[in-house]
Amino acid sequence: MRAQESRVLCRLLPSPHQVQALYMGRWSCTDVLCCIIFILCIIGYIILGLLAWVHGDPRRVAYPTDSKGHFCGQKGTPNENKTILFYFNLFSCTSPSVVINLQCPTTQICVSKCPEKFLTYMEIQFTYRTNKNYWTYYSQFCKSTFVKPAKTLTQVLLDDDCPIAIFPSKPFLQRCFPDFSTKNGTLTVGNKTTFEDGSGKTRNAIELRAAANRVNKILDARTIGMKIFEDYATTWYWILLGLIIAMLLSWMFVILLRYIAGLLFWVFMVGVIGIIGYGIGHCYQEYCNLQGQPNSHLTVYDIGIQTDISMYFQLKQTWFTFMVILCLLEVFIILMLIFLRERIRISIALLKEGSKAIGYIPTTLVYPLLTFIFLSICISYWAVIAVYLATSGVPVYKVITPEGQCKHENTTCDPEIFNTTEIAKACPGAQCNFAFYGGKSLYHQYIPTFQIFNLFVFLWLINFVIALGQCALAGAFASYYWALKKPDDIPPYPLFTAFGRAIRYHTGSLAFGSLILASIQIFRIVLEYLDRHLKEAQNNISKFLQCCLKCCFWCLETVVKFLNRNAYIMIAIYGKNFCKSAREAFNLLMRNVLKVAVMDNVTDFVLILGKILVTGCIGVLAFLLFTQRLPTIIEGPTSLNYYWVPLLTVIIGSYLVAHGFFSVYAMCVDTIFICFLEDMERNDGSTERPYYMSQSLLKILNEPSMQTKKP
Repeated sequence: MRAQESRVLCRLLPSPHQVQALYMGRWSCTDVLCCIIFILCIIGYIILGLLAWVHGDPRRVAYPTDSKGHFCGQKGTPNENKTILFYFNLFSCTSPSVVINLQCPTTQICVSKCPEKFLTYMEIQFTYRTNKNYWTYYSQFCKSTFVKPAKTLTQVLLDDDCPIAIFPSKPFLQRCFPDFSTKNGTLTVGNKTTFEDGSGKTRNAIELRAAANRVNKILDARTIGMKIFEDYATTWYWILLGLIIAMLLSWMFVILLRYIAGLLFWVFMVGVIGIIGYGIGHCYQEYCNLQGQPNSHLTVYDIGIQTDISMYFQLKQTWFTFMVILCLLEVFIILMLIFLRERIRISIALLKEGSKAIGYIPTTLVYPLLTFIFLSICISYWAVIAVYLATSGVPVYKVITPEGQCKHENTTCDPEIFNTTEIAKACPGAQCNFAFYGGKSLYHQYIPTFQIFNLFVFLWLINFVIALGQCALAGAFASYYWALKKPDDIPPYPLFTAFGRAIRYHTGSLAFGSLILASIQIFRIVLEYLDRHLKEAQNNISKFLQCCLKCCFWCLETVVKFLNRNAYIMIAIYGKNFCKSAREAFNLLMRNVLKVAVMDNVTDFVLILGKILVTGCIGVLAFLLFTQRLPTIIEGPTSLNYYWVPLLTVIIGSYLVAHGFFSVYAMCVDTIFICFLEDMERNDGSTERPYYMSQSLLKILNEPSMQTKKP
């Protein structure tokens, strides 16, 4: 009789594929209009890239440019063997016009090597009759080749043919910078502290250093940069090994969560309660120690605002306040654990269920690599377009004067005829130097607009890639939840199927949610840009309003990310459009707001704990290795300049690796939680409508009438 009833029940129950169709919706294209707009934007983005590629020239970034707009070191040009930029008069770079025009008001030419000795034009004229080799060496730093130094110093200054002095220099960032060194704590250049500048003045190395810093503020980082590069060259394989170990630890942690998620949570809570209890005891002890101390009975209002914070810790009121706050916090945590213990058990069960799901669909742990590839493509394309747009146009030359007091300062000019114009006569010493690349065509006029469009579409694509990953993972984990018999009834290739379904049917919905988020982010970027460029012109009220706007947009972005994430889960489950999915997800979460709050906190804590454990373990091992504190076990690198360089690299890299693994885990738990809430609302645990949750979740709920559906 029972066998007959079982056969009848099996015939009444739907097949696994029918269950998937029932609970995961019928698929059709959603948000088609937004999909069309998104595709058109991508087409426009590609066209913009082609236009930028036609008009731009990245060589303008790769190669230094002399005062005539010619590239240094470009093949097929007279400067092919002249790869270094040389400044005629580096002292003129202290002019205020450097900050305004971002150009040093001195002639700049391409040379094959930097000067290696002190020489002035006046010295060359005196020594030319006895030794012509000095002039041969000196003339390579002139604009044109001269047979002999026949011109007077005044004429050289007017014609700007040669530098009036050269100093020992070394190439840095393809530019000649003085060869600074420190001797007995004194800054020197070429082992000299003072030298002639060629105009009859005696200069010191500090003045030259100030001029060089105006040209390149990262001159001080030259030595540090070289040492950091050496450290990376020495430790790259140790860094790679650390990242591999971080990946293995992350994998192990995800597996262990299946068994010890509850243990980890309760150990943490006991630790928190213990730490707060210790704080209460310490505050009470300090309060008792201050009994009878002079002035300890005073209040904060009595002493007012003090710059010495330690004065507040000499008051009994301070320690009493701390003790009360900690006591309230302790009581709050204990009460939350008592009254929410069942919901916490559900959250822990969800964590364990998430580990099972990832164990059955291990390909999901590889998906972060695909997301990384997509994001790398988007970032690279955006950066390339930005460079090509920035280097679009023809060379533009502007008038630059050393003192910056000419009325024609910063006006455009033609270097070929500049010396014959009225500007050269009205402004003695003025030069027509290369400033930037630009133009007057329609394309060049809209380059700033194109840059904004480039940034906006970049943000849109970045958010779309993240949304695509969330939707694909949600679809894979939802197919796990609604499987009748796990893992037998899980569809084949669930991640691949969910990814294809998201691309085929829900590109418009994912683009819609990404568009909202990108719009908020572009507003935040604009606010940040205005804040940095108008900081000095702002008053306190405007600063306060701008701070409020930043805070509001940050909160808005956080809320939208949360809503989008749950909307993508609903899209993956039911296949509805973005607005309906977002509304249903929001209503579902609001009907279970207490469960949501508890589940989010528990899940976030466990995942943060996992990241800290992985990063901390790898960080400690790397610290011991790079500081040579494990010589008896393993011999690490012994010639590091800065051990913190590879150490920070390993720590940050380990955190990113762990974050990639646990982001999949977080998406798994969120999806199972949404499915769990849907299961609770759509089914009642009866024979006709049994729950689809696993036996472990069902057992946690502790209701005798609940049954899971079996095939």
